[in-house]
Amino acid sequence: MRDGHTWVFVEVRYRKNAQFGSAAESVTPRKQRRLLLAAALWLAQRQQSFDTTSCRFDILAITGEHYDWLPNAFGA
Repeated sequence: MRDGHTWVFVEVRYRKNAQFGSAAESVTPRKQRRLLLAAALWLAQRQQSFDTTSCRFDILAITGEHYDWLPNAFGA
């Protein structure tokens, strides 16, 4: 999605409950690396990169009925 001139890559995570951790906690460093790679490839298809384009990575974490929008949750 776009927020002004910034590309925003949003990871949506859902957990029925927090018995095994919250939805936000399920975005592990490995998952973050995979998201960064996917975003880099997507940008490259558009002749852009993290160096030339403003980007951020948000997480929409839903645990049960509770949700958190975590803007700029991690970076490149």
